[in-house]
Amino acid sequence: MADRPVAIAEKRLMDVKLGELGTWIGRRDFTPNGLIAAVRRGHDRYYNKYINVKKGGIGGVAMLLAGYVVLSYVWEYDHIKHDRWRKYH
Repeated sequence: MADRPVAIAEKRLMDVKLGELGTWIGRRDFTPNGLIAAVRRGHDRYYNKYINVKKGGIGGVAMLLAGYVVLSYVWEYDHIKHDRWRKYH
């Protein structure tokens, strides 16, 4: 039973082979409802794996905080770079 072929549209990204990637992306739902559903599934998966556990630690919250710090740095990089060049001139 475990060796049954699975449709490309139902595979997860990590299970898709490189040759199937174009077909897999083409079968994704890029409508607003589809994108909202994808974000909701991702949030549920993250919450159940890192936050909603019996014996939790700080790992899930630390990962979220680290992602926020990196994203903030990327958004402000041009401003930071501009200040760095201007500081001593």
